[in-house]
Amino acid sequence: MKIRNGSIELHVADDGDPAAPPILLLHGITSFGGTWDWIVPDLVERFRVLRLDFRGHGASDRAPGEYFPAGYVSDAVVAIEQAAGQPCVVMGHSLGGATAAALTQQHADLVVAAVMEDPPLGLAGVPQDGAEEGDGNALEGNSLLESFRVIRQSAPQLQASGITVEVMSGILASAPTASGGTFGELLHPDGIASMAGSLLSVDASVLDPVLAGTIRSFLDPDAPFKSPSLIVCADPAKPDAVADPTLAQHFSTISPATEFVVLDGAGHLIHDELASRDRFRSAALDFFDRVAAGASD
Repeated sequence: MKIRNGSIELHVADDGDPAAPPILLLHGITSFGGTWDWIVPDLVERFRVLRLDFRGHGASDRAPGEYFPAGYVSDAVVAIEQAAGQPCVVMGHSLGGATAAALTQQHADLVVAAVMEDPPLGLAGVPQDGAEEGDGNALEGNSLLESFRVIRQSAPQLQASGITVEVMSGILASAPTASGGTFGELLHPDGIASMAGSLLSVDASVLDPVLAGTIRSFLDPDAPFKSPSLIVCADPAKPDAVADPTLAQHFSTISPATEFVVLDGAGHLIHDELASRDRFRSAALDFFDRVAAGASD
C-alpha cells in the first residue's frame, strides 16, 4: 500500500482481515517494516497488521534533510489516518518505539495502546558547538554510535555495488558484535536477512542528525503517556542498550497505565536475538491480551 505525507510517498505493508482492529508496527533507524515479518503470524489472529517504512527507509521515498522527530511522528500519524483509518495499537522498536511514545503524548486519540521496544526515552545530551540540543551526543559510549558511523560510510557503497541481500546476509552473519561472537551466533536468520535488506535500501543520511547530535528528543520528559503502554528495556549492562530503566520507571510513575520490563541479557536488537525474541513476543502478546483486548473484540 502507498500513502502520502505531503510530497513524501510512504510504503505500508498490509496483512490480515481488513475488518480486524489495526496494529501499526514501526521499525528502528536503520531498519524497515520487514523487521516485523516474524511476528505477523501471531498478530493476524487478532489484528490487521500494518508495517510502515518511515521516510528514507525500505520502499518509502527518501527525504534528505527531513529526518527529525516531527517528520517520523507525522509519518506514523498519516499511516494511522490513511492506512488504518481508525485509532490503533502501535508497536515500535528503537526509533519506532520513541515515535510510539511521542504518539501517546501528542496524539493519544489515535493510539489504543503502545509497546515500545528499547526506545530512546530521553537522550538529551550536551549540544555540539553551534548545534541545537539533541539526543545523538548522549550515545557516546554506546556501541551503536560506532555502528552508525560504519553504516553511514558503508551503506551508500554497498548499495552502489549491486550486492544482493543473500550475499549481504552472509557477510553480516560472520561479522563480530560488540557483545562478543558474531551476528550469526546472536540473531535469528530472518533478523540477519532483514538487517541486510535494510542496509541495501536505507538512505544513510537518516543517521546524520544522530551522528551530529542535532536531533532533538522525541518526548516531553514531564508529560505522561496518555495511552496504555508497555516499555521493554534491554539489559542496561549490554553495550548497545538504549532505554534507561530509570527513565522507563519515571514514565510509568507519571503515566496512568504504563508499565515496563527489563529483559536480562537482552541487547538492543531484542526481537531479533535468539535468546530474547520469545521473551519479547510473550511480553507483547500478554500486554495485548490484558490491555488492548478491546482492540481485537
